[in-house]
Amino acid sequence: MKQRKRILGGLAGAALIVSSTTAIAQANREESIYPEPEVAPKEIKAALAKAGREHKRVILDFGGDWCGDCRVLDRFFHQEPNASLVKAHFVLVHVNIGQFDRNQEIAKQYGVPLAKGVPALAVLDAKGHPVFSQKQGEFESMRKMDPASVTQFLKRWKR
Repeated sequence: MKQRKRILGGLAGAALIVSSTTAIAQANREESIYPEPEVAPKEIKAALAKAGREHKRVILDFGGDWCGDCRVLDRFFHQEPNASLVKAHFVLVHVNIGQFDRNQEIAKQYGVPLAKGVPALAVLDAKGHPVFSQKQGEFESMRKMDPASVTQFLKRWKR
């Protein structure tokens, strides 16, 4: 009887460890906003094609998962009314800049000076021409801003 209790206790403990590990793995996946840096050119190309088909603009969001302000901006993008504005008018692409050592050429191509800070944004028309590129690190301090500032930005640059 004691051995059976030990076995059942051990199985319950193992099940708890497995479920905890699974929950942690899911949380880590959910926390990642920016894909691997090398996929950016392909994702931008796909976003431009989608924007052309759907008559939208493309937002390039330069940053990294390590950036607290980038995470705040992403959260604001997913809150209403911003989520509806993004869905209706934009294709959003997160461009991973690594530790300021990746995708620099893409930022330069679209006129985004990453030295001013991240998150940094560019808005493109469906043909890939910039209609806006952040020049002064306007969103660098997202933690001090509110969702309404993102709403104003989205309304200003929607198609």
